[in-house]
Amino acid sequence: MKKICFDIETKNTFEDVGERNPSLLDISLVGIYDFEENKFDSFLEDDLNRLWPILEKTDSIIGYNSDHFDIPLLNKYYKGDLTKIKSVDIMKDIKKSLGRRIGLDAIAKATLGVGKSGHGMDAIEWWKKGEIDKIRQYCLDDVKITRDIYNFALQNGHLKYFDGFKIKEIPIDTGEWEKKENSGLNLTLGF
Repeated sequence: MKKICFDIETKNTFEDVGERNPSLLDISLVGIYDFEENKFDSFLEDDLNRLWPILEKTDSIIGYNSDHFDIPLLNKYYKGDLTKIKSVDIMKDIKKSLGRRIGLDAIAKATLGVGKSGHGMDAIEWWKKGEIDKIRQYCLDDVKITRDIYNFALQNGHLKYFDGFKIKEIPIDTGEWEKKENSGLNLTLGF
């Protein structure tokens, strides 16, 4: 099963575009991890044509808050429909189990003992300053954390968070995560 873990950084904020609609934002960089090749890669907006063939051959895309944010934003740039690819949104599964959303940093700190290397707002400021290498490193750090959280949940059937007093476990049903599905993605888009 070909799996890609990914994350997106943007050039602007919801305040800049006037509403909380991810598809109105602009991508600065997409970071991925290819499980099959054990390789990280990144794509600026001008490089997205290099990303499409990778996603078109993917059985599952894995992200954190990706169904709500990353996929709608990335789909704005793609001529097909990326929602046809099987998606594992770890935050969505946390909310299903716990009844509320918890940020990636909080899950990473409790589950892996490491936190994020920055904040999405930092990436926007780096974009404005032309500091692409900083955006790339930050985004790929988030991809690595997401990959490690995914692997932890697969192996242990739970993730962890700090409730203000102690670390608690969140049961995660990973039963569907590794099942291959026919994506129905049209692979004739010429990429």
